[in-house]
Amino acid sequence: MALNCGIVGLPNVGKSTLFSALTSAPAEVANYPFCTISPNIGTVNVPDRRLDEIVRLIPPARVVPAVFQFVDIAGLVAGASKGEGLGNQFLANIREVGVIAHVVRCFEDPDIIHVSNRIDPADDIATINIELALADLETVEKRLAKAKKLSRISKDEEKTAAVLIPLLERLQGALSDGVQVRALGLTEDETALVSDLHLITLKPVIYVCNIDENSIGDDSNPYVAKVRAIAAAEGAEVVVVCGKIEAEIAALESREERQEFLESVGLEESALGQLIRSAYRTLGLRTFFTAGSDEDRAWTFRDGMKAPQTAGIIHTDFEKGFIRADVYNCDDLFAYGSEQKVREAGKMRLEGRDYTVRDGDIMHFRFNV
Repeated sequence: MALNCGIVGLPNVGKSTLFSALTSAPAEVANYPFCTISPNIGTVNVPDRRLDEIVRLIPPARVVPAVFQFVDIAGLVAGASKGEGLGNQFLANIREVGVIAHVVRCFEDPDIIHVSNRIDPADDIATINIELALADLETVEKRLAKAKKLSRISKDEEKTAAVLIPLLERLQGALSDGVQVRALGLTEDETALVSDLHLITLKPVIYVCNIDENSIGDDSNPYVAKVRAIAAAEGAEVVVVCGKIEAEIAALESREERQEFLESVGLEESALGQLIRSAYRTLGLRTFFTAGSDEDRAWTFRDGMKAPQTAGIIHTDFEKGFIRADVYNCDDLFAYGSEQKVREAGKMRLEGRDYTVRDGDIMHFRFNV
């Protein structure tokens, strides 16, 4: 699975504004459909207060946060699966991301065009989901026809086809009804069988409610309530943002200015930080740290990885020559105030190859090449 997030939705829901705020990189923003043709790609730092605290307690020469990639994909419309609005090109871009941030318009503004000339989050979500299901249906039907053909002419394929064909037929039936594949609860083995299809509706989704300034801090927005109900039924996360405000925050130069602005509008932190962390969690990503006088750094790893695998993220030689790792959690550093005191308290452990790395671990790897 790709370690990035695709920002999708109908035209004029605020995708490019959100992308620009996330990455502080200008994406073309205009009040007409399809102002984004090729996907904009931006890399962002993952906000992590733990790293800030580690830097305070173990001052380094350099600080390197974890990073995450966002892709701004042009607006989809009804008929996208059949090529409407350059839909085929946009759908291909979605296939390449790991998680989808589905931006939904949850505000009224007569000056900003809506492709349906009305604000209805449930209908907007259904429009996107139907197009994604239809795109996947075409992919599944092509593979199904191929699998049936191969099963008739090749004995080697016959055994695989006995498992694959019923699965593809199940997917075909669901997608024909507009059901997203992720709702079917596929097993790991079933998911592996169709992994090469890169099904869009198998990807996890985060719903992003784009609100106006008047709705900040107000939980009564009826459009947001509709989105939350849909997300709850799917087991998806919801992040509420005001794209316009986030763009203004991103334009400020210093952290102090941004914090002052947030406080002035009644926010504790930027909603974009919540979105980044939500995408991180949804992909099953975690963070471990290395810390020392030269560098404090956050590293991204997948939940469940063993110590040698995480060492390999730093350098392949670390994994090949892995011996042991000195490990303690950042919570212990925060509690005791220094690495030396963590060691004196017996909280620093020597872990071997079978150790499953935990989120927030600070690690010093021992290796020999």
